[in-house]
Amino acid sequence: MSAPAELAAAWTDRFGDGVTTEETAGGLSVGVPADRWVEALTFARDDLACGFFDWLTGVDELDEGFAVVVHVYSLERRHHLLVRTRVPRDAPSLPTATGVFRGAAWHERETAEMFGIGFEGHPNLVPLLLPDGFEGHPLRKDFVLAARVAKPWPGAKEPGESGHGAPSRRRVRPPGVPDEGPWAEVAERRRTAGRPPQEPDEPDARRPPRERGPDA
Repeated sequence: MSAPAELAAAWTDRFGDGVTTEETAGGLSVGVPADRWVEALTFARDDLACGFFDWLTGVDELDEGFAVVVHVYSLERRHHLLVRTRVPRDAPSLPTATGVFRGAAWHERETAEMFGIGFEGHPNLVPLLLPDGFEGHPLRKDFVLAARVAKPWPGAKEPGESGHGAPSRRRVRPPGVPDEGPWAEVAERRRTAGRPPQEPDEPDARRPPRERGPDA
């Protein structure tokens, strides 16, 4: 098994200051420039014996753009590598990795669909999971989750709740719904719909009645 320090030295010897390396619990994480993405994956496969392609995905890093991450493994030397790069948010695109790892084709299609990252040279970069006509990229952090707008958060009433009075837990803005704007207004209307205010003399069904003293 190759030690992470040995793998890090191999990357530095090949790419110099153009890469960053960090030891992880499962092996080594390597950051490479986007313009050397295919070269880096080829190096991992041919020079470091990482011929087993595991997965490829994206990560929305907001103002920093999108990270694209690949996990590969060496069956011969039994070491793991996470190879990652970053693309800008306004024009997220990378050369396809399918020429290095054929198994990347499915993963790049999913990443393109969910994050809106293009992969130049992909043989068939067509939608994979979402229905025809779907607009947007659901795994971007600015994507509005309409289902959470339409339903009160965190969901249906819990057993024993009468539907009147204050809820038994603090209501919070659900993840995927913005704090301001038309979507937020819809979410607030949905949250308050069907919850009439409690009448002054109406008992709260979730609390036992207060005991009366002898002078009451």
